Amino acid sequence: MKEDILGYGVDDHSVDQCADSLFAVLRSPGSPRGCVWLACLNPHSYAVARNDELFSRALQDADWLAPDGAGIVLASRLLGGGIRERVTGSDVFRELHRRMNAAGGMSVFFLGSTEETLALIRARMARDYPAVRVTGTYSPPFKPAYSPAELDAMVDAVNTTAPDVLWVGMTAPKQEKWIYENRARLNVKFAGAIGAVFEFYTGRVKRSHPAFQKLGLEWLPRLLQQPRRLWRRMFISAPVFMFAVLRARVQR
Repeated sequence: MKEDILGYGVDDHSVDQCADSLFAVLRSPGSPRGCVWLACLNPHSYAVARNDELFSRALQDADWLAPDGAGIVLASRLLGGGIRERVTGSDVFRELHRRMNAAGGMSVFFLGSTEETLALIRARMARDYPAVRVTGTYSPPFKPAYSPAELDAMVDAVNTTAPDVLWVGMTAPKQEKWIYENRARLNVKFAGAIGAVFEFYTGRVKRSHPAFQKLGLEWLPRLLQQPRRLWRRMFISAPVFMFAVLRARVQR
């Protein structure tokens, strides 16, 4: 079921329910829509999408929009919804791979980040999920926008190996826009925009302790680790999001 939060249809699934529905897609002949995909909504992505129409359309287009942020869970409560837990990109990554590994014979492709990080991902995937085949990786140029030739090269790299799953880690909002604009060209059943998961999985960036995650304070240790990168999320985007939520509550 989807729940409307400030104009976005956010899935109210638990982590397991989300992973089960994604796995069902992989076991099926495929969706009539072709490649289906998942994005994550958090207060920062909402605030960015207010001034980025393409990003907003991409989030609206996603087949699964996961409640990735304590702010989304709080908003659901304030607006009378039923979302009671966060579903992060890391959760989806772990649980979907667990199911694919148990089933065997399935494959993934990683698009984004650096060659060094992608090599670490390959090595860890071989240890953690030996029955899941990594068909390929691709590190695109680090730039704000890609030329048609660069886009063709990225799509061709994915389609040549025809994986079941494409993980895209180019940071938001670029990764969501990339999937939205190229989805129809992709020969994969499912794509996930999972951003920082590439760095979390390799250990290059540490996730906060589970106690902070459980308290909805995962942002705090990360803010202390990366203040220049994350301060805007907490001191600008979060207030913008909560003001919109409170206004929506009053208007109901």
